[in-house]
Amino acid sequence: MLARMRFGTWLQLGQRDCAATLALLACLAACTQTTPLSRTPDMRDRVLPTAQRVSPAQADASWREAETVFQRRCVVCHGCYDAPCQLKLDAYSGAARGASTERVYEPARLLAARPTRLDIDAHLTSEWRALKFHPVLPEAPNADATRSVLWRMLDLKRAHPLTPEVDIERTFTLDLDRQETCVKADAFDAYASDHPQWGMPYALPGISVAEQLAIEKWLAQGAPAPGVAPLPKALHESIADWEAYLNEPTPKRRLIARYVYEHLFLASLYFKDTDDTHFFRLVRSRSPHGFPVDEIATRRPFENPGDAQFFYRFVRRDGARLNKTHMPYPLGPQRLARYRELFDAPDYPVTEQPSYDLHVSSNPFRSFKQLPKSARYRFLLDDAEFFMMGFIKGPVCRGQVALNVIQERFWISFLDPDSRFSTELAEQLTDLQTQFEMPAQAGSNTLPLHWFKEAEQHSHYVQARNALWEKAHAEGIKLDLRQIWDGGGQNSHAALTVFRHFDSATVVRGFVGGPPKTAWVVDYPMFERIHYLLVAGFDVFGNVGHQIMTRLYMDFLRMEGEANYLAFVPSKRRVELTQDWYQDLPQDALQRVLAELAGSKLEPDIKYRSQDPELELDARLEQQLRPVLDRTYPALDATAPGHELSALAQLRGTPATSLPELSFLELETDATTGKAVYFTILRDSAHSNVAHLFNEDQRRVESNDRLNVVPGFLGAYPNALFHVRAGELGNFVAQLSALHNAADYRALRTRFGVLRSSPDFWTISDRIHIAARAAQPLTSGLFDYNRLQAQ
Repeated sequence: MLARMRFGTWLQLGQRDCAATLALLACLAACTQTTPLSRTPDMRDRVLPTAQRVSPAQADASWREAETVFQRRCVVCHGCYDAPCQLKLDAYSGAARGASTERVYEPARLLAARPTRLDIDAHLTSEWRALKFHPVLPEAPNADATRSVLWRMLDLKRAHPLTPEVDIERTFTLDLDRQETCVKADAFDAYASDHPQWGMPYALPGISVAEQLAIEKWLAQGAPAPGVAPLPKALHESIADWEAYLNEPTPKRRLIARYVYEHLFLASLYFKDTDDTHFFRLVRSRSPHGFPVDEIATRRPFENPGDAQFFYRFVRRDGARLNKTHMPYPLGPQRLARYRELFDAPDYPVTEQPSYDLHVSSNPFRSFKQLPKSARYRFLLDDAEFFMMGFIKGPVCRGQVALNVIQERFWISFLDPDSRFSTELAEQLTDLQTQFEMPAQAGSNTLPLHWFKEAEQHSHYVQARNALWEKAHAEGIKLDLRQIWDGGGQNSHAALTVFRHFDSATVVRGFVGGPPKTAWVVDYPMFERIHYLLVAGFDVFGNVGHQIMTRLYMDFLRMEGEANYLAFVPSKRRVELTQDWYQDLPQDALQRVLAELAGSKLEPDIKYRSQDPELELDARLEQQLRPVLDRTYPALDATAPGHELSALAQLRGTPATSLPELSFLELETDATTGKAVYFTILRDSAHSNVAHLFNEDQRRVESNDRLNVVPGFLGAYPNALFHVRAGELGNFVAQLSALHNAADYRALRTRFGVLRSSPDFWTISDRIHIAARAAQPLTSGLFDYNRLQAQ
């Protein structure tokens, strides 16, 4: 009973609606099992029947013209899981699949939904229609293309263009959780009558005549599917080498391959020394190398692929690159040599392959206990940004409740893999983790009731961690900055910064911005659990219980990272900082947090000179990691264009709060040529604490809000775009600094904003994407405009 009372005060879940939801969940989950995924064939050819009016060459040409328009004008809203009506237009297969009234992000879902991942869970048009997707293209042979949903949506926009005079807030519903209107062709007349302004692009300017003609030409031909261009011979050879490595049937290699797959299944893989323009997914296939891939679709990468033999294969990623999902990871001879060094060279026995039972497979400390722990940690450290990016970009395109578990901005560093604090932690505490449960063990239909057990397990884990560190310290191992990984003097993944943008987030290399409110020091057990909690183990189609359990477990991991950081701060200051980071908690919840973050009495062997040792620690971390710090987002140079924006970092309170979480600014530096430089303005939204699921707005401390300004583009979901002409930057900074209310902000937007209705919206959008691609050709992708402000 006491545990239940603490749970209620800790999370403030005593609301009647929550209790009723959990009760109904208990009833439904007890009598319902997750529907197994059906076996689907691999389809690399045409998905839609066509009228066969054109030659393959003509079909390819018309599709390429239409595809260019889709990528420049449509994918900026129709790309991720949260694409309106699940209409994804980043690839031909998405347009062919069509739209659905079912929502992927459904926070109150009582039962897990059937997954509808494009190119994974179904392939044939008939399969998508069985899953209640309706067409937006002319589907039947000889169908009238002008009656298709896509054609009519474009025509509706042409008839009712978005002009500056249109009141966007009154005319459109732009909230991400709005009730979507996913119209079918036979109901379009009523839709157009009720919502004449709701043509496509929705709440944005229409496309040009030439762009519309390109799409209409393709539709008039029957929306033919493009052919699949052959890969270069060198790529085939690289793929063959890697598939041979991953599918070697020895017990040791099978275990290695499974570990690699479960960590790279979301990656945009490319062969660095062969070709960096083609990207691939790593999948499990029923068919071996040399045959078409027959992907085995499971909810999670560690779920049972069946009793038959399977093979690890590479599948080409078709379509547009999206900033919010593009996670490049290089393969090649050097990578293969590194895997052999980490996993193949050490002499260790592999006596059996781990079970795919969720009790085992959901917990990497059980399933991979035979792999050397140091190898696993180094594997993660080699590409730390990528693996942290997994929980930032992975299966979660959005989720305020999922992301309110982290601070607005924090730095991440790592325990050195050779440190005794790290090695003993890895050896003994990973063994301890084999006794514990991960949320995914309960599947996608679950209740959050076993949180109590996991909370007790975590308290036991924290006590064991503290005891290990104190033992090492008593034996003469100093807890100082030598215990922090320096990247071997060359790996820039040693220092990361995470930004939260309300319901999305970004991770980048380097320590960006001034000293943050909090920081993490990540060890191997924490790193591995982040991946198996939020990437491999998270099911975006899971029920509300699964999503709540995932969120609650992440509380533990955040506090572990903060506790590791605070271990390098004097114990007295640990208590003060913990109380500052976790304000307004009920007393019993605060005591629990203090035990987590400040329970250890171990003192660091670091001499501090000020009353703010955490600021000294941040400065020393920056100094120690300076040789490897990434400089993509440096402080603004006082001599460079746009340096006046550095004044924004000094703002606090209302001026900072008035801006949204993420803004892109185009600064015109030459009025004659149109040459420009670009900046990102980010808001750190202050909170009294991030320890609760709900009522985030009640925990906001707006007086402590601040801004960060970095050159270039940081983030995937801009909330506002600004264009400042040459010579006007000082006025922009002055007007922004003087913001007092909503009216002031509207005036700023009117003067400098690129509004949804701006006639030059698409021109500036194109320039932004061109500049982003030029700055980061390998990692950039299209931005998402679903979160743009109404005005």
